[in-house]
Amino acid sequence: MPFRPDLRWSDVTPEALFLNRRQIIAGAAAAMVATPALARNKWSVDQTPNTFEEITSYNNFYEFGWGKEDPVTYAGALTTDPWSIEIGGMVDKPGRYDLADVTKGQTIEERIYRFRCVEAWSMVVPWHGFELAGLLNRVGVQPGAKFVAFETLLRPEEMPGQRDSSFPWPYVEGLRLDEAMHPLTILATGLYDQPMPNQNGAPIRLVVPWKYGFKSIKSIVKITLTDKMPPTTWNILQPQEYGFYANVNPEVDHPRWSQASERPIGGGLFGGRVDTLMFNGYGEHVAALYTGQDLAADY
Repeated sequence: MPFRPDLRWSDVTPEALFLNRRQIIAGAAAAMVATPALARNKWSVDQTPNTFEEITSYNNFYEFGWGKEDPVTYAGALTTDPWSIEIGGMVDKPGRYDLADVTKGQTIEERIYRFRCVEAWSMVVPWHGFELAGLLNRVGVQPGAKFVAFETLLRPEEMPGQRDSSFPWPYVEGLRLDEAMHPLTILATGLYDQPMPNQNGAPIRLVVPWKYGFKSIKSIVKITLTDKMPPTTWNILQPQEYGFYANVNPEVDHPRWSQASERPIGGGLFGGRVDTLMFNGYGEHVAALYTGQDLAADY
């Protein structure tokens, strides 16, 4: 059905299941990274999130296969504990940090964000996470750093999609430093009061809501500060179709389809399409990052 701003989360998810999930979280606290109480903030949109089932059963995570159902089908085998992230390059405190140390001292917030896939479908997702800037400030960004590079876990024995040798694994992505430091950019560790499901990028993933979804790299194991624009997987594969920036832009079409409109997941058979918003609706916050750039050339 179409999105309705008057609905509550308990209307989106059956109340018994909604409450049960909270009980599961309370009982599983020992298995989760200790975090402070969630805080809601000005960055959340005033839209009803998609259901937990929609968010976790319709998504791209090519490490598990090319079908939308492959991540939920195969991701259960992924081991996410223990987990660590190697942080290096132009930082003052390089090293390998376990997940508890990565999240230490960070304010975990509820961020209800619009999510727009380059394939022209969209969702609204209630992420839980913290600003990437908080982590980068902790490790100390050195003068001269201009970009942040990210890398996904490489583990073909648990991620069957990585057995496809024609794809340049591991998946890599990158942001310009000012994009990475923007308060909208978060590292997400959960959704709907649950730890991040494996199929959505457990245990920690990037979320950059004004960019197409493929920029929001999942299951991160490496972060590198650099003075050079880093390679990104889809730009390596098809540079004429996928640029480094990947800002949501209804005025710049993908070579094979229009980006002027999108199909909201959960809208039903007759839900129709809606107009795509520039920067996915976050233009008032991020447009200034691209002053003077030709966004048709820097696509």
